[in-house]
Amino acid sequence: MSRTSDEVRQQLSRIVALGYPDVADMSDDAFISLATPLLDVLEDVEIEEDVLLVPTRELVSPESLIARTSIDRNAGFTTMPPRDIASFLPVDFAPPEGPFYLVIAPHTGTAYTNREPDVARKLMDSDGRLPLALEEGLAIATQHPDWLVKKNGFNLLGSRSADGRVPSIWMSQNAPRLGAVWPTSKHTWLGNAYCSARRGVSLFA
Repeated sequence: MSRTSDEVRQQLSRIVALGYPDVADMSDDAFISLATPLLDVLEDVEIEEDVLLVPTRELVSPESLIARTSIDRNAGFTTMPPRDIASFLPVDFAPPEGPFYLVIAPHTGTAYTNREPDVARKLMDSDGRLPLALEEGLAIATQHPDWLVKKNGFNLLGSRSADGRVPSIWMSQNAPRLGAVWPTSKHTWLGNAYCSARRGVSLFA
């Protein structure tokens, strides 16, 4: 078993323990079995960079997930209604085939802190980085909630609503909070999260 495979299995176990199968309306075993093709491929693959396991929106709805994050037993929350959260869709990319895929080298975007989302997006493009989407940001908050404390909150420029807003995750009331910002606004506590690549099962073939 590769180190990467072991890490992804640990992340899968974590989201199962947090009740993701209930969100998907299936048993734990059925939920885990959906990740088997990706896990099988990873047995012989070693990725040197950090990886993040992301369940697709078709498997678990993003509006159901923020409450399953926590820091020091303080559950994550949002004041946005489910319909509002569901309106944030991927921009300029299609996620790899599901129901699970990997984000390679995820980062909270410290280098782009206090940058307007539209400005940060141009900087990312020139730096060869990919902005994270809503589901990917929720995966960070689930698997690495300490990053919100040790690093920074972050905008998720890979998703956008019809009115132009981008989703954001930051610390509020000592817990992860899911909100949104306008593309021309900037905040000292928000970076703009990114990764180096996304990979689904077929991309390892």
